[in-house]
Amino acid sequence: MLELRPNCECCDRDLPPDSLDARICSFECTFCSDCAEHRLAQHCPNCGGELLRRPIRPHNKLANNPASTTRINRATPC
Repeated sequence: MLELRPNCECCDRDLPPDSLDARICSFECTFCSDCAEHRLAQHCPNCGGELLRRPIRPHNKLANNPASTTRINRATPC
């Protein structure tokens, strides 16, 4: 199950579970659409994988399957 991480690893922008602006790679590295497009050319700086829109978890499933609250930020700039 996807973690649905709460923020962009580049700019620390909030990305709630229902955000259409969240982008992830196959390792679930998470970035906002602005950073993914303008800074990263749609490629994850951590693994080199493709960044795609993160799926939305239905609200009625979040109660039993909550999104992660652990914020992750890159040690090096994007």
